[in-house]
Amino acid sequence: MLRKVRDLRDLVNYAAAQYGDGAAYLYKEKLGGEYLPISFRQFREDVYSLGTALLAAGYKGKHIAVIGESRYEWIVTYFAVACGLGVIVPLDKELPVQEVSALAGRADISAIVYSAKVGAKVREALQGMDNIQLICMDLAEDEEEVLSWRKLRNKGEALRSVGSDNYAQLPVEPDDFCTLIFTSGTTGLAKGVMLCHRNLAYDVSALYEYVELDRFKDRKVCLSLLPMHHTFEFTATVLGSMHQGGTVAFCEGLKYITKNMEQAKVTYLIAVPLIFENMHSKIWKQAEKAGKADKMRKAIKMVKALSHIDKKVQKRTARLFKDVHNAMGGNVKLFIVGGAASDPNVIRNYMAMGINMVQGYGMTECSPIIALNPDYACKPASVGLPLPGTKVFIDQPDSDGIGEIVCKSPAVMLGYYKDEEETKKVLSEDGWLHTGDYGYIDRDGYVYITGRKKNVIVTKNGKNIFPEEVEYYLLKSPYIKEVVVRGEDDKQDMAVTAEIFPDKEALAEAGSPSGDALQALIKKEINRCNDMMPLYKRVKRFSLRDTEFEKTTTQKIKRW
Repeated sequence: MLRKVRDLRDLVNYAAAQYGDGAAYLYKEKLGGEYLPISFRQFREDVYSLGTALLAAGYKGKHIAVIGESRYEWIVTYFAVACGLGVIVPLDKELPVQEVSALAGRADISAIVYSAKVGAKVREALQGMDNIQLICMDLAEDEEEVLSWRKLRNKGEALRSVGSDNYAQLPVEPDDFCTLIFTSGTTGLAKGVMLCHRNLAYDVSALYEYVELDRFKDRKVCLSLLPMHHTFEFTATVLGSMHQGGTVAFCEGLKYITKNMEQAKVTYLIAVPLIFENMHSKIWKQAEKAGKADKMRKAIKMVKALSHIDKKVQKRTARLFKDVHNAMGGNVKLFIVGGAASDPNVIRNYMAMGINMVQGYGMTECSPIIALNPDYACKPASVGLPLPGTKVFIDQPDSDGIGEIVCKSPAVMLGYYKDEEETKKVLSEDGWLHTGDYGYIDRDGYVYITGRKKNVIVTKNGKNIFPEEVEYYLLKSPYIKEVVVRGEDDKQDMAVTAEIFPDKEALAEAGSPSGDALQALIKKEINRCNDMMPLYKRVKRFSLRDTEFEKTTTQKIKRW
């Protein structure tokens, strides 16, 4: 039985003591090379050494940003700053120059640690900000105004070797503000979410009660797919794996997922729906090409039917889907999905094929996990049960029990950085967080999401239409790749409209229709989807676009 951790330093020390020389991370020195291990004990040493050097350089109490691809040095930097030294500010490496500049100013950073891949962007963004120290992860030696990350760590190691333990003696309290994360929301200006040690320590400790990696027995290896600055990736993949002794392997890129899964012998993945749905689509395309699709459909149908009688049937019938498992490296046992709504049918199919898949729900303001399906009691259409110690209620439910989801837990943020007005809009004085999401809770306590409060379309007779629900049906069409549903006032009532980006690959297989023929095809698909919905939810008008919608780095469409 694992113990709960108090703060991030406690987590680092606990993992080093508990798992010692076990592999905390797997990395590659070059693209296509072999995975090399870094132990939990070595990770702790590197965190303490870098922290010692930063403390000696005068960064106590300062805000330090980190930006770059997911890698070992990124994680060491995060912990070295957050564990008593100051406040870490993770930035999205995909941000344009002007946004990096703006956020650096808003976050009051004194230094920025970056990788060579984003070096040009960082230097351009910080031109004229002479008070911000640049630290590069990839320099062997200091160059002009840029410090070497490696040299800093080595300096800290040398200081510790002669008895300096000032960094280790820095006080760390659960309520200390330790990380400032800017939301990558789909609407409006990014807000700076202030999280403390208690927030993150609670979330990672509670996660263990719903997903226990020791059930894998032999291997506990996760492939890191999402950007590290994203709270879901950092809490679930980095912190969750560290707490439970799991190994995090760094992915070389989305096109290398399958190859890296095989090389690292990955047993679990944590990602957004788009990644799992793309993998699901490829599984079926390969089955079609091999002439095995019908056989696979029958096998899935059989397993689903038997699962109602015997919950363990999935484990015993996994051999029916040997080709699917082999295509993912032959070891994968669990998928955890979050960050957006996932198709319940995709979850059911993976489970029938012997891969347990659980969906969760959260937001940066809650560190981020609010609810999660236990891996032993999953409801595919639900985002799960509130984490132990988290309270959830539905505010002002309608006749169907749908209202805004409000929660309270030790994971709820301290507030928005230097923005008391926005904080008061979502966080009550007694700690209840208004999520801005609409949903309901079933009789077993499982939470279901129906849509965003900001997106809801209200008809003139008071009916609520959630664009996400309409989009779900439209995306069932093979010819619709992306869609955004909105409401437009047409005098008599709100008209449901859809802006659609067609699936060009599917259209090519259908003869590449264009002009009126394309309009007619999409209209037919919309009519078919409309037949699945009540009259007031049906799409009345649509438009086609030639390019994909602009998205956040976690692949959420920016709606406005």
